[in-house]
Amino acid sequence: MSLEAEVLRLKEERNAVLLAHNYQRPEVQDIADFVGDSLYLSRKAREADRPVIVFAGVRFMAETAKILNPTRTVLLPDLRAGCALADSITAEQLRAWKADHPGAVVVAYINTSADVKAEADYCCTSSNAIQIVNAVPADREILFLPDLFLGDYVRRRTGRAMHLWVGDCPVHARMRPEDIDRARLEHPGAPVVAHPECGCATRALPYVDRILSTDGMVRFAEETRAPEVLVATEVGILHRMQKLNPGTRFTPLDARTICPYMKEIDLEDIRDSLALNQFAIEVPEPTASRARRALERMVAS
Repeated sequence: MSLEAEVLRLKEERNAVLLAHNYQRPEVQDIADFVGDSLYLSRKAREADRPVIVFAGVRFMAETAKILNPTRTVLLPDLRAGCALADSITAEQLRAWKADHPGAVVVAYINTSADVKAEADYCCTSSNAIQIVNAVPADREILFLPDLFLGDYVRRRTGRAMHLWVGDCPVHARMRPEDIDRARLEHPGAPVVAHPECGCATRALPYVDRILSTDGMVRFAEETRAPEVLVATEVGILHRMQKLNPGTRFTPLDARTICPYMKEIDLEDIRDSLALNQFAIEVPEPTASRARRALERMVAS
Protein backbone atom coordinates (compact mmCIF):
# COMPACT_ATOMS: atom_id res chain seq x y z
CA MET A 1 0.00 0.00 0.00
CA SER A 2 1.35 3.43 -0.90
CA LEU A 3 1.94 6.06 1.77
CA GLU A 4 -0.83 8.21 0.31
CA ALA A 5 -3.23 5.25 0.48
CA GLU A 6 -2.25 4.58 4.09
CA VAL A 7 -3.02 8.17 5.05
CA LEU A 8 -6.39 8.07 3.29
CA ARG A 9 -7.28 4.77 4.94
CA LEU A 10 -6.33 5.98 8.40
CA LYS A 11 -8.12 9.26 7.87
CA GLU A 12 -11.36 7.41 7.15
CA GLU A 13 -10.83 4.98 10.03
CA ARG A 14 -10.29 7.86 12.46
CA ASN A 15 -13.08 9.92 10.88
CA ALA A 16 -10.59 12.77 10.56
CA VAL A 17 -10.34 15.89 8.43
CA LEU A 18 -6.91 16.92 7.12
CA LEU A 19 -6.20 20.65 6.81
CA ALA A 20 -3.07 21.94 5.05
CA HIS A 21 -1.69 25.44 4.80
CA ASN A 22 -0.70 26.89 1.43
CA TYR A 23 2.99 26.71 2.41
CA GLN A 24 3.00 22.96 3.08
CA ARG A 25 4.87 20.41 0.97
CA PRO A 26 3.17 19.69 -2.38
CA GLU A 27 2.44 16.06 -1.53
CA VAL A 28 0.76 17.14 1.72
CA GLN A 29 -1.39 19.71 -0.09
CA ASP A 30 -2.41 17.13 -2.66
CA ILE A 31 -3.81 14.72 -0.08
CA ALA A 32 -5.50 17.28 2.20
CA ASP A 33 -9.26 17.77 2.44
CA PHE A 34 -8.82 21.55 2.51
CA VAL A 35 -5.88 23.77 1.56
CA GLY A 36 -5.81 27.48 2.29
CA ASP A 37 -4.66 30.38 4.44
CA SER A 38 -5.05 30.70 8.19
CA LEU A 39 -8.48 32.34 8.07
CA TYR A 40 -9.92 29.83 5.61
CA LEU A 41 -8.56 26.88 7.58
CA SER A 42 -9.82 28.34 10.87
CA ARG A 43 -13.30 28.42 9.36
CA LYS A 44 -12.97 24.91 7.93
CA ALA A 45 -11.78 23.60 11.29
CA ARG A 46 -14.95 24.96 12.84
CA GLU A 47 -17.20 23.64 10.08
CA ALA A 48 -15.68 20.16 10.08
CA ASP A 49 -18.14 17.58 11.32
CA ARG A 50 -15.45 15.02 12.12
CA PRO A 51 -14.14 14.35 15.64
CA VAL A 52 -10.46 14.49 14.65
CA ILE A 53 -8.68 17.44 13.00
CA VAL A 54 -5.19 16.85 11.63
CA PHE A 55 -3.48 20.18 11.01
CA ALA A 56 -0.63 20.22 8.53
CA GLY A 57 0.68 23.64 9.37
CA VAL A 58 2.44 25.08 12.41
CA ARG A 59 1.67 25.04 16.10
CA PHE A 60 -0.28 28.29 16.41
CA MET A 61 -2.64 27.05 13.69
CA ALA A 62 -3.29 23.80 15.55
CA GLU A 63 -3.82 25.78 18.76
CA THR A 64 -6.33 27.98 16.95
CA ALA A 65 -8.21 24.91 15.71
CA LYS A 66 -8.32 23.52 19.26
CA ILE A 67 -9.55 26.81 20.74
CA LEU A 68 -12.37 26.97 18.19
CA ASN A 69 -13.14 23.24 18.57
CA PRO A 70 -12.55 22.43 22.25
CA THR A 71 -14.34 19.07 22.21
CA ARG A 72 -12.47 17.70 19.19
CA THR A 73 -9.07 16.06 18.98
CA VAL A 74 -6.58 18.30 17.16
CA LEU A 75 -3.37 16.66 16.00
CA LEU A 76 -0.17 18.42 14.93
CA PRO A 77 1.88 15.73 13.17
CA ASP A 78 5.29 17.23 14.10
CA LEU A 79 5.85 19.34 17.22
CA ARG A 80 8.90 20.95 15.62
CA ALA A 81 6.54 22.91 13.36
CA GLY A 82 6.78 26.22 15.20
CA CYS A 83 6.84 29.84 14.02
CA ALA A 84 9.60 32.42 14.48
CA LEU A 85 7.11 35.27 14.11
CA ALA A 86 4.85 33.85 16.81
CA ASP A 87 7.91 33.52 19.05
CA SER A 88 8.72 37.23 18.68
CA ILE A 89 6.30 38.25 21.45
CA THR A 90 5.22 36.61 24.70
CA ALA A 91 2.11 37.18 26.78
CA GLU A 92 4.26 38.80 29.47
CA GLN A 93 5.69 41.26 26.94
CA LEU A 94 2.21 42.06 25.65
CA ARG A 95 0.90 42.68 29.15
CA ALA A 96 3.75 45.13 29.75
CA TRP A 97 3.01 46.88 26.42
CA LYS A 98 -0.67 47.14 27.33
CA ALA A 99 0.25 48.64 30.69
CA ASP A 100 2.10 51.42 28.84
CA HIS A 101 -1.03 52.11 26.77
CA PRO A 102 -4.04 51.71 29.06
CA GLY A 103 -7.32 51.45 27.19
CA ALA A 104 -5.69 50.58 23.86
CA VAL A 105 -7.29 47.99 21.58
CA VAL A 106 -4.99 45.04 20.87
CA VAL A 107 -5.10 43.53 17.38
CA ALA A 108 -3.06 40.34 17.21
CA TYR A 109 -2.08 38.68 13.97
CA ILE A 110 -3.04 35.02 13.99
CA ASN A 111 0.69 34.18 13.95
CA THR A 112 0.82 34.29 17.75
CA SER A 113 0.63 31.82 20.60
CA ALA A 114 -2.60 31.03 22.42
CA ASP A 115 -1.27 32.90 25.48
CA VAL A 116 -0.82 36.06 23.41
CA LYS A 117 -4.24 35.70 21.77
CA ALA A 118 -5.75 35.54 25.26
CA GLU A 119 -4.42 39.06 25.88
CA ALA A 120 -5.82 40.44 22.61
CA ASP A 121 -9.13 42.08 21.76
CA TYR A 122 -9.11 40.99 18.12
CA CYS A 123 -7.23 38.47 16.04
CA CYS A 124 -6.72 38.93 12.32
CA THR A 125 -5.06 37.37 9.31
CA SER A 126 -3.38 39.16 6.43
CA SER A 127 -6.61 38.76 4.44
CA ASN A 128 -8.82 40.61 6.93
CA ALA A 129 -6.41 42.80 8.94
CA ILE A 130 -7.56 46.00 7.22
CA GLN A 131 -11.20 45.15 7.84
CA ILE A 132 -10.53 44.36 11.51
CA VAL A 133 -8.59 47.57 12.12
CA ASN A 134 -11.26 49.65 10.37
CA ALA A 135 -13.83 48.14 12.75
CA VAL A 136 -12.02 49.58 15.80
CA PRO A 137 -13.65 52.87 16.92
CA ALA A 138 -11.72 55.84 15.52
CA ASP A 139 -11.02 57.31 18.95
CA ARG A 140 -9.30 54.17 20.26
CA GLU A 141 -5.55 53.65 20.38
CA ILE A 142 -4.42 50.48 18.59
CA LEU A 143 -1.58 48.10 19.43
CA PHE A 144 -0.83 45.87 16.43
CA LEU A 145 1.39 42.81 16.78
CA PRO A 146 3.64 41.06 16.10
CA ASP A 147 4.53 41.67 12.42
CA LEU A 148 6.00 45.11 11.76
CA PHE A 149 5.68 44.91 7.98
CA LEU A 150 2.05 43.79 7.96
CA GLY A 151 1.26 46.42 10.58
CA ASP A 152 2.92 49.16 8.53
CA TYR A 153 0.97 48.07 5.45
CA VAL A 154 -2.33 48.12 7.36
CA ARG A 155 -1.48 51.51 8.86
CA ARG A 156 -0.86 52.95 5.40
CA ARG A 157 -4.05 51.45 3.97
CA THR A 158 -6.32 52.50 6.84
CA GLY A 159 -4.71 55.79 7.84
CA ARG A 160 -5.08 54.73 11.47
CA ALA A 161 -2.56 55.70 14.12
CA MET A 162 -1.15 52.39 15.30
CA HIS A 163 1.65 51.31 17.59
CA LEU A 164 3.55 48.42 15.98
CA TRP A 165 5.41 45.61 17.70
CA VAL A 166 8.87 45.13 16.20
CA GLY A 167 8.61 41.53 15.06
CA ASP A 168 8.84 39.85 11.69
CA CYS A 169 8.86 36.58 9.81
CA PRO A 170 12.54 35.99 8.96
CA VAL A 171 11.60 34.27 5.72
CA HIS A 172 9.47 37.14 4.44
CA ALA A 173 11.53 39.95 5.97
CA ARG A 174 14.63 39.02 3.99
CA MET A 175 13.03 40.18 0.73
CA ARG A 176 14.00 43.73 -0.17
CA PRO A 177 13.07 46.29 -2.87
CA GLU A 178 16.31 45.54 -4.69
CA ASP A 179 15.12 41.96 -5.09
CA ILE A 180 12.15 43.30 -7.05
CA ASP A 181 14.43 45.39 -9.26
CA ARG A 182 16.59 42.35 -9.99
CA ALA A 183 13.60 40.10 -10.67
CA ARG A 184 11.98 42.61 -13.02
CA LEU A 185 15.18 42.83 -15.07
CA GLU A 186 15.35 39.03 -15.28
CA HIS A 187 11.61 38.62 -16.03
CA PRO A 188 10.54 41.70 -18.02
CA GLY A 189 6.80 42.31 -18.12
CA ALA A 190 5.92 39.85 -15.35
CA PRO A 191 3.65 41.36 -12.67
CA VAL A 192 4.82 41.11 -9.06
CA VAL A 193 2.49 39.98 -6.25
CA ALA A 194 3.81 40.24 -2.70
CA HIS A 195 2.64 39.20 0.74
CA PRO A 196 2.35 42.13 3.19
CA GLU A 197 4.77 40.38 5.59
CA CYS A 198 7.55 40.86 3.04
CA GLY A 199 10.32 43.30 3.84
CA CYS A 200 9.88 44.65 0.34
CA ALA A 201 6.14 45.25 0.48
CA THR A 202 5.57 48.58 2.19
CA ARG A 203 8.83 50.17 1.06
CA ALA A 204 8.22 49.21 -2.55
CA LEU A 205 4.52 49.87 -2.96
CA PRO A 206 4.99 51.76 -6.25
CA TYR A 207 6.90 48.79 -7.68
CA VAL A 208 4.66 45.92 -6.57
CA ASP A 209 1.63 45.27 -8.75
CA ARG A 210 -0.46 43.69 -5.99
CA ILE A 211 0.00 43.14 -2.25
CA LEU A 212 -2.06 40.08 -1.39
CA SER A 213 -2.65 37.59 1.39
CA THR A 214 -2.00 33.96 0.49
CA ASP A 215 -5.72 33.53 -0.16
CA GLY A 216 -5.61 36.63 -2.36
CA MET A 217 -2.71 35.14 -4.29
CA VAL A 218 -4.72 31.99 -4.92
CA ARG A 219 -7.61 34.03 -6.29
CA PHE A 220 -5.20 36.06 -8.41
CA ALA A 221 -3.74 32.83 -9.82
CA GLU A 222 -7.20 31.70 -10.90
CA GLU A 223 -7.93 34.99 -12.65
CA THR A 224 -4.66 36.08 -14.26
CA ARG A 225 -3.86 35.48 -17.89
CA ALA A 226 -0.31 36.82 -17.68
CA PRO A 227 2.31 34.48 -19.20
CA GLU A 228 4.40 34.77 -16.02
CA VAL A 229 3.88 36.11 -12.49
CA LEU A 230 6.58 36.84 -9.90
CA VAL A 231 5.49 35.76 -6.42
CA ALA A 232 7.00 37.23 -3.24
CA THR A 233 6.07 34.88 -0.44
CA GLU A 234 6.95 31.39 0.84
CA VAL A 235 7.50 29.14 -2.17
CA GLY A 236 5.04 26.46 -1.04
CA ILE A 237 2.12 28.40 -2.46
CA LEU A 238 3.50 28.13 -6.00
CA HIS A 239 2.41 24.48 -6.18
CA ARG A 240 -1.23 25.41 -5.66
CA MET A 241 -1.09 28.45 -7.93
CA GLN A 242 0.43 26.40 -10.73
CA LYS A 243 -2.21 23.66 -10.35
CA LEU A 244 -5.00 26.23 -10.53
CA ASN A 245 -3.57 27.93 -13.61
CA PRO A 246 -1.20 25.77 -15.67
CA GLY A 247 -1.20 28.37 -18.45
CA THR A 248 0.77 30.88 -16.36
CA ARG A 249 4.29 30.36 -15.06
CA PHE A 250 4.50 31.31 -11.37
CA THR A 251 8.07 32.19 -10.44
CA PRO A 252 9.34 32.90 -6.91
CA LEU A 253 10.85 36.32 -6.42
CA ASP A 254 13.51 34.47 -4.45
CA ALA A 255 13.66 30.66 -4.61
CA ARG A 256 15.30 30.63 -1.16
CA THR A 257 12.11 31.90 0.47
CA ILE A 258 11.46 28.64 2.30
CA CYS A 259 10.06 28.36 5.82
CA PRO A 260 11.71 25.40 7.52
CA TYR A 261 8.85 25.10 10.01
CA MET A 262 6.28 24.77 7.22
CA LYS A 263 8.32 21.94 5.72
CA GLU A 264 8.60 19.88 8.92
CA ILE A 265 5.45 17.84 8.29
CA ASP A 266 5.55 15.09 5.67
CA LEU A 267 3.27 12.19 4.76
CA GLU A 268 5.04 9.86 7.18
CA ASP A 269 4.32 12.29 10.02
CA ILE A 270 0.65 12.47 9.05
CA ARG A 271 0.38 8.69 8.84
CA ASP A 272 1.99 8.26 12.26
CA SER A 273 -0.10 11.02 13.76
CA LEU A 274 -3.29 9.28 12.68
CA ALA A 275 -2.10 5.81 13.62
CA LEU A 276 -0.68 6.75 17.04
CA ASN A 277 -2.86 9.74 17.89
CA GLN A 278 0.19 12.01 18.04
CA PHE A 279 0.59 14.85 18.84
CA ALA A 280 -2.63 16.06 20.46
CA ILE A 281 -2.74 19.82 21.07
CA GLU A 282 -4.29 21.12 24.28
CA VAL A 283 -4.96 24.72 25.30
CA PRO A 284 -5.77 25.10 28.99
CA GLU A 285 -8.64 27.11 30.37
CA PRO A 286 -9.00 30.04 30.95
CA THR A 287 -6.47 30.78 28.20
CA ALA A 288 -8.66 29.10 25.60
CA SER A 289 -11.85 30.96 26.54
CA ARG A 290 -10.09 34.33 26.55
CA ALA A 291 -8.37 33.64 23.23
CA ARG A 292 -11.64 32.35 21.75
CA ARG A 293 -13.22 35.79 22.10
CA ALA A 294 -10.57 37.39 19.86
CA LEU A 295 -10.66 34.51 17.39
CA GLU A 296 -14.46 34.56 17.14
CA ARG A 297 -14.23 38.19 16.01
CA MET A 298 -11.69 37.19 13.35
CA VAL A 299 -13.69 34.27 12.00
CA ALA A 300 -16.91 36.32 11.92
CA SER A 301 -15.36 39.17 9.91
